[in-house]
Amino acid sequence: MTWGAEQQGQGYEGGYGSGYGHDAGYGYGGGYGQAPAYGYDSGNGLPYVGPVPYGQPVTYEQPTAYQQPTPYGQPVTYEEPVPYEELGPNEEPGPYAPEPEEPAPAQAEPDPAPSPSPGTGKAGGRDRYFDALRAVALVRVVTYHTFGWAWAGLVFPSMGVMFALAGTLMARSLERPALAVVRGRLRRLLPPFWFWGLFVVLAMLVHGWMPGWQIVFWIVPVGDPPGDRWGVQAWEILWYLRTYLWFVLLSPLLLRMFRKAPVPVLLLSLAPIVVFQYGWQPSYDRFGSALTDLATYLFCWLLGFAHREGVLQRLRPAAVVLGSAAALAYGAWYAFAHQADFGTYDLDENPLAQAFWSAGFVTALMYFKARHDVDFAWLARFGRLDRTVTIFNARAVTIYLWHEIALILAVPLIDRFWDVPAFEKWLPLESQWFMFGVGWVLIGAAVLLFGWVEDVAARKGPRLLP
Repeated sequence: MTWGAEQQGQGYEGGYGSGYGHDAGYGYGGGYGQAPAYGYDSGNGLPYVGPVPYGQPVTYEQPTAYQQPTPYGQPVTYEEPVPYEELGPNEEPGPYAPEPEEPAPAQAEPDPAPSPSPGTGKAGGRDRYFDALRAVALVRVVTYHTFGWAWAGLVFPSMGVMFALAGTLMARSLERPALAVVRGRLRRLLPPFWFWGLFVVLAMLVHGWMPGWQIVFWIVPVGDPPGDRWGVQAWEILWYLRTYLWFVLLSPLLLRMFRKAPVPVLLLSLAPIVVFQYGWQPSYDRFGSALTDLATYLFCWLLGFAHREGVLQRLRPAAVVLGSAAALAYGAWYAFAHQADFGTYDLDENPLAQAFWSAGFVTALMYFKARHDVDFAWLARFGRLDRTVTIFNARAVTIYLWHEIALILAVPLIDRFWDVPAFEKWLPLESQWFMFGVGWVLIGAAVLLFGWVEDVAARKGPRLLP
C-alpha cells in the first residue's frame, strides 16, 4: 500500500502548482470634471498628456508605434507576469515563471500521497478521494484477516486499489530524478519494516527458529523473508511489501515504456498473468512468487500511471465501461468456474481471477475520478471521520504491518476476559466481531506506540498522532 501513506500529517512529493498571468488594470487618473492623467483623444487616438492649464494649447506626443485605441469608457489593461512565489498551490507554472529549484538532499522527502487533479481545491493539498480509498482498503484487509470471508475481495479488491494509488504517486514522483525517488521510497519503507521485523525475528528465535543466509531478506525484502510456522501469520503479509519494492525499483523503466505507447502497454500488462496460467508457470519459490505477484498487479500499477499522465481522461466512456465490465466478468467467471482447482472462489488464492477482477474494478474507480474530478472534500464536514482518514493515511505502513500481530494478541487477551465473571456474563467473548473490535484497539495502540517510526523515516519530528 502506498502509504503510502507515504498519503498523504503528510505532504506531496515533487510537482509544482501555480497559475501564471494576472490582469493588472490601470484606470483613469483625476476626479470628476478633471482632465485625465492618461487617456486617448477621441479625434485621432493619440495619447493625451495632461492635465493642461486652462487656455493653454494641448500638445501630443507621437507614439513610437501605433496602438489600437481603447473603446471609450473602458480602462486600459496590461498583462504583467506574476512572480513565482505568488502563484497558487494548485496551478501549473506559466511559460515565463522561473523553474523552482530541486529540494536539497538534506530536506525531508514529502509524504507519499497521490497528487490532486489540476483545478481542484483540496484542503492541505490532499486528495481526499484517494485518501478515502486507501483507508477503506486497510479496513477491508483487517476485516478479511479477521473473518476470512471469501467474498471480501469481490466487494473491494484492496490490494489492487493500493497498488493503483501507489502507481499514481510513483508517476508523479518520477518528475524528479529517478535515483532520488527510488532512494526516498526505500528510506521511507525500510525503517518501519526493520523496526517491526526486529520484534518478529526475536520472537521466532526465542521459539527455536534459526535462519540461514536467507535472513538477508529481512534487511532488503526483495524476496519473501524466511520464518517458521509459529510466526507465519505475522510475516505472511510481507508479500505486499516485497511486490511494492519491486514495482518501485522497476518504475523508471516501466514509466518510460508506458509513455511510448500508453494504451497498448496498459492492455498488454495483463498478458504475463495469462501466460503464467495457461503456459509457463513460475516455480513455487521466492523468485516464482515474486513474478506471480508482479504479474497479478502490474495492470493496477500501470493504471496509476495512466491516471497521473492524463491517459484515462482521454479515453471514451463507452470503451472504458465495456473494457471494465469485460475484465470483471472474466475474473468472476474464472474464480467461480475453478473453485475445485483452488478449493475456493477467494481471489487471494487465484492469481488470474484476482488480476482481471482487480483490473476491472480499479479501472472503474480511477476513471470515475479522472472523468468527474471527484475529491471527497465533503469529508471536512465530518470532523471525526476526516481525522480518521488522515490518521489511516499517515500511518498506513504501521497499520498494515502490525494488524496481524494485533489480531494474534487479541485471542489470548480475550481468553483472560473469561476469568472475569462480569466480562463472561455481559461481553460477547465468543463473537468474532468482539475479536475484531479488540483487534482494532490493539492496532490503535500500535499506532500510538510505533507510528512515530514512519515520521523518523520521513525525516520529520516524531509525533504521537499526525
